[in-house]
Amino acid sequence: MTRVYIVGVGMTPLGKHLDKSVKQLTAMAVNAALADAGARQNQIEAAWFSNTRQGVMEGQHGIRGQCALRAMGFEEIPIVNCDNACASSSTGVNQAYAAIRAGLYEVALVVGTEKMNYPEKRELMFEAFLGGMDREIAGDQIKQLLALSTDLPCAPPPLANTGDHSVFMDSYAAMARHHMKLYGTSPEQIAAVAAKNHWVSQFNPLAQYRHPMTPDEVLADRMVSWPLTRAMCAPISDGSGAIILCSESALDRFDRTRAIEVLATQLASGRKRAPEDYENHVGRIAARKAYEQAGIGPADISVAEVHDATSFAEIRHVENLGLCEIGDGARCAERGETRLGGRVPVNTSGGLICKGHPIGATGAIQLHELVTQLRGEADKRQVPNARIAIAENGGGFYDGEEAVAAVTILGRA
Repeated sequence: MTRVYIVGVGMTPLGKHLDKSVKQLTAMAVNAALADAGARQNQIEAAWFSNTRQGVMEGQHGIRGQCALRAMGFEEIPIVNCDNACASSSTGVNQAYAAIRAGLYEVALVVGTEKMNYPEKRELMFEAFLGGMDREIAGDQIKQLLALSTDLPCAPPPLANTGDHSVFMDSYAAMARHHMKLYGTSPEQIAAVAAKNHWVSQFNPLAQYRHPMTPDEVLADRMVSWPLTRAMCAPISDGSGAIILCSESALDRFDRTRAIEVLATQLASGRKRAPEDYENHVGRIAARKAYEQAGIGPADISVAEVHDATSFAEIRHVENLGLCEIGDGARCAERGETRLGGRVPVNTSGGLICKGHPIGATGAIQLHELVTQLRGEADKRQVPNARIAIAENGGGFYDGEEAVAAVTILGRA
């Protein structure tokens, strides 16, 4: 079967795009990816479109991809709609990769677009997050997660009314408290992770937040859900990211010198496990499968993008990827091992907490950063001699962890 390469990437700036539609954001990212690949629109043979909010917020169900892509001139080709929570566009890459490997297409497009900011529908904006959980049993699952750390001293109370925020911040906070109880992780260490990403975000011109913060400033920010302050949590973001993939047989149509090979792409769902059994965390399962597919191990990784919907999540996912021992993620960051210039830089884009988190587009945008790094085009945030990169993209919440995990490994061609 053929090898698969990424030959084009594009994304919009992330933030509040109140004056732009899903169609407009999609066109911006897709046109950027086509220009990056030196490709024409009529070279695309199939497309995967990822979005999680347009149905809830605008009543546009079912054919979101056809609406967005046909509006910019894509006709006749298969267009597949892909909603897999925060891992939607990573799932699109996984499916496009499989289709190219199977010989169905030689050139494919994956695009994720999200509009999440609707000031006139603020209550619905926050209610939409509940769609990433099993509405029937989510309440009981969160209660069980909260109960794991009830004897851990904390203030204010875990579910204190601290203003509007995603219910996911409460679940991440509960996961963080359990990690604190098991491994001694501290709020100060979580703040150090956030400060690392706030510092590097100033060098990403497409990031939503580009202002450095010290650990003390992170800790002093508004409390969202203890121990997580606002500066430790991803913002609500609008934006789009696009990826163009091709088979080895089509590679000569593009610039081989800038092509990046997809070494592995794996999806996983969780399994029943004891709460402290992190060897079988859904992210760990996906990572093991990806390393096996790529024929490499954690020691081979040059740079990583992980799903830091909160800064605690970065700690957990660095452990899941085997970039440090389970339980040592906070101390690993505290030692400087995951900063730019460290042993294995993590979230050189600024991560979700700074770059932004447009749910359905997040996976594609993570890959945009890693492709940029592997090409040596990341300017002041460049990791020297980066050769192999890994992305971990989680989605939804189920039984104390993400409902889906996507792990993608890329290498210089």
